[in-house]
Amino acid sequence: MRDAVIVEAVRTPLGKGRPNGSLHGDHPADLLARTLKSLVERAGIDPAEVDDVIGGVVTQAGDQALNITRTAVLAAGFPETVPAMTVDRQCGSSQQALHIAAQGVQSGAYDVAIACGVESMSRVPMGSSVLPGSDPFGPMLAERYPDGLVGQGISAELIASRWDLGREDLDAFACESHRRAAEAWKNGEFDREVAWTGQRDETVRPGTSPEILAGLKPAYYDERMAARFPEIDWKITAGNASPVNDGAAAVLVMGADVAARLGLRPRARFHAFAVTGDDPLLMLTAIIPATEKVLRRGGLTLDDIDLFEVNEAFAPVVLAWRRETGADLARVNVRGGAIAIGHPLGASGARLMTTLLHALEDRGGRFGLQTMCEAGGLANATVVERL
Repeated sequence: MRDAVIVEAVRTPLGKGRPNGSLHGDHPADLLARTLKSLVERAGIDPAEVDDVIGGVVTQAGDQALNITRTAVLAAGFPETVPAMTVDRQCGSSQQALHIAAQGVQSGAYDVAIACGVESMSRVPMGSSVLPGSDPFGPMLAERYPDGLVGQGISAELIASRWDLGREDLDAFACESHRRAAEAWKNGEFDREVAWTGQRDETVRPGTSPEILAGLKPAYYDERMAARFPEIDWKITAGNASPVNDGAAAVLVMGADVAARLGLRPRARFHAFAVTGDDPLLMLTAIIPATEKVLRRGGLTLDDIDLFEVNEAFAPVVLAWRRETGADLARVNVRGGAIAIGHPLGASGARLMTTLLHALEDRGGRFGLQTMCEAGGLANATVVERL
């Protein structure tokens, strides 16, 4: 089978949400367009070579409606002949875009593709695609789950309780995420992957501490849910969950043979893919079977993986994953994760891959594994091999 390789990967700095963030004034199509322009300029490729641009966006409404990826392609000045589509696998949308791009190259459907993602959570708030009075679930789902499903914050609380993760564990993990991200910025480790010089990820808090985080109140307490789930002792706060962010990321994918023809250096190849479903009530646990599945498909063990990127939607998600897989946290999110860097929903899959690629190169690692939880009890997992 034809090898699909990564030639370039780039992201914006991730901005705070309104009112203090620097990116909320940028239209999300422009955020993505500027990222696409940077990607092809860095790679030195004519955008006319691109067979398709696949973009991930979660809240496809308002400024992010009407196939925003095509809008961004045109705004970036790409030839009108370059097509584009926008996909939604919730938080894994741009990781799914990576799968589509790479698998298209492997199959011969594409020679060159771009996988990307964007989310302006300031301009298009999470959940705003659900119209007032609408029911996105329908009566048949209600029949299957008569007690009802819950929001992600409650799912995170359930995971913390069922895996017996204490508030101190969650806050300590969050502090370490900030420490690693701040250290990475201090050491210039993000400089190559961030397209816009002079700007940094705005939600990294180098001065935070367990004592500071311990003073934050639970963010999701609800009397009705407390009665339904008496085992929850309400540990999830704004400090041990990912913040609201704006940002974009993009990855250039092509056949190894095409890279050779164009005189471009492949930096990594796609080794294995997996997507799984799990309990939609717990919602955020599918990264556990996804990791097992992608390792099995790739003929690898946990010890073969040099670096992991596991999306930090909430601290208990990663800690429960680690408890079940046995992964060494020293190799997980080595430059910090979404709790510090940010989680602009549709952009996060491509952002994680951008960070993973650069970290593998800087540390001389061979295999990297990326996985992220997604609403509805879903997860993607991807293994790449540095070349």
